[in-house]
Amino acid sequence: MNFEAIKSIYAFEMARTRRTLLQSVVSPVISTSLYFIVFGAAIGSRIQLVEGVSYGAFITPGLIMLTLLGQCISNGSFGIYFPKFTGTIYEVLSAPVAMAEIILGYVGAAATKGMLIGLIILLTANFFVHITIQHPFMMILFFVLTAVSFSLFGFMIGIWAGNFEQLNLIPMLVVPPLTFLGGSFYSINMLPPFWQAVSHLNPVLYLVSGFRWSFFGIADVNPVLSLGMITLFLVICLATLGWIFKTGYRLRN
Repeated sequence: MNFEAIKSIYAFEMARTRRTLLQSVVSPVISTSLYFIVFGAAIGSRIQLVEGVSYGAFITPGLIMLTLLGQCISNGSFGIYFPKFTGTIYEVLSAPVAMAEIILGYVGAAATKGMLIGLIILLTANFFVHITIQHPFMMILFFVLTAVSFSLFGFMIGIWAGNFEQLNLIPMLVVPPLTFLGGSFYSINMLPPFWQAVSHLNPVLYLVSGFRWSFFGIADVNPVLSLGMITLFLVICLATLGWIFKTGYRLRN
């Protein structure tokens, strides 16, 4: 294992975050704080407890997950797309660096940045609502698995994208609707039976539900099933990336 190569790629990607601190860290934190003000304070004051939890606290795991998914996909995709765009990707591919080392460097940095922002939002939430974590180990497990999985997914998008429009297609048009409709701001038990069944087709539901369970012990779906879904997604992403590097799909041409 070439740890020096992993360290170099990782350090380069993390340095880009420090250069764009306002956009990378401050902007998502302010945006999420506005969610707490609008949903938690303004709307939450008119809503009764949701399954025994105040509405402001109830939406906190969903808001963290919403930001985590967006940041990990964005950082993972841009990290590999920009070297493709500038042509410097060929320097990495021609160097004595294995596929696993390239992935560890880029995806590790993207996941780290996403988790850092998620932790900042979790700390920020304490200024607005009272947060309790009943299952801290499971919270960390869901947090890390989600960050790594969606950083891998973003990495795949960055390889697939042929232009900036395609790069932003899935993060901007697909992921936000799935997250908003995945129980981030409500429990699917509030929905009619038909729409509850439809909601179970949304993969983000399992992430939000499992993550919320680790906080409050309440879930829309079985936490074991949620953990299985995110693990399955991680395995699929790894297998797909293995095929991409083996065939050179959109990397060598």
